[in-house]
Amino acid sequence: MAKGAISGSVIRRLPRYYRFLGELESNGYTRISSRELAEKMGLTASQIRQDLNCFGEFGQQGYGYNVTALKGEIARILGIDKHTPMILIGAGNLGKALAMQIDFEGKGFSLIGAFDIKPSVIGERIGGVEVMHTDRLEAFCREHSPAAAILCVPRSAAAQIADRLIECGVRAFWNFSHYDLRLEHRDAVVENVHLVDSLITLSYAVNSEVGRDGCEETGGEDNGERS
Repeated sequence: MAKGAISGSVIRRLPRYYRFLGELESNGYTRISSRELAEKMGLTASQIRQDLNCFGEFGQQGYGYNVTALKGEIARILGIDKHTPMILIGAGNLGKALAMQIDFEGKGFSLIGAFDIKPSVIGERIGGVEVMHTDRLEAFCREHSPAAAILCVPRSAAAQIADRLIECGVRAFWNFSHYDLRLEHRDAVVENVHLVDSLITLSYAVNSEVGRDGCEETGGEDNGERS
């Protein structure tokens, strides 16, 4: 199946498969059936088989899936082995937390630089990199060619910094700014993260009978935004 024909819903389940398979591997599992995996993940065996069949034939009749091999195949599909160079824009509390707590190397990226405008954070080291002034952004990009950026800047500053990054050749964004980059940059690959939306969704679940009972996911397409 062509990459463009695979639904966003399937793509977004792959990291969950990868995580569960990693846990199974750590617990000594060498193989698992689609039924067993479905029970652990709260999915159906049919859904798992359909999802994985989008990318090839990974299981064997009567044997199931080799846990380590399937985890490796999903890592390859997700590009986790690529270590795409990434920079951080905005070294405030959120930016620092992301740089210091996330294993970028284990998630397909390599954090190679961090930038801010505040004198108080310039020169600090976070996540193994030094925070530089954004005045140095273009020169750094010319030298190191980052392909992706984390945006932890205010919404008011996001459009300008995104324009600069696009001019520098950056095309992928993990966007915490609440600014829609696709308004001006249709070709950009954007993963929008709205933490407050996630908290409000939890509020609904806590306070609503429907939220507590649950509503089965339809598996429809999404627009690349994450709560």
